[in-house]
Amino acid sequence: MMTLAEVKEFLDREFPQIASNGRYSVEEVNPNGARLRAAYHESQIRPGGTISGPTMMALADLSLYVAVLAAIGPVALAVTTNLNINFLRRPAPRDLISECRLLKLGNRLAVGEVSIFSEGEDEPVAHVTGTYSIPPR
Repeated sequence: MMTLAEVKEFLDREFPQIASNGRYSVEEVNPNGARLRAAYHESQIRPGGTISGPTMMALADLSLYVAVLAAIGPVALAVTTNLNINFLRRPAPRDLISECRLLKLGNRLAVGEVSIFSEGEDEPVAHVTGTYSIPPR
């Protein structure tokens, strides 16, 4: 398993655009998942005053990617093959927190789920399931 420091170093090297704008940060990795934060920015607001769906989808996808990396090591070419999102309630205009859990980690596929919360709230604003393809070693 990769450590939090190793995951951050890998992302800084392979995906500098993630950290460069300061919007996404990895807060925790564990053998079965990860916790990330998407910093609130007014550009994420859509008409109606809520955080946009694409903002939540990006956070969920990145959360799954980080959880897979942490579990299998630095495999840059692991890719999303499926992502389903259910928007449950209107997110508050503040940071979003994702809690990702891997449900299955095989040799070729990883399946996980992500719950997304508005910071300080107990009820999720979105629930996501996704599948990643793991390239052969």
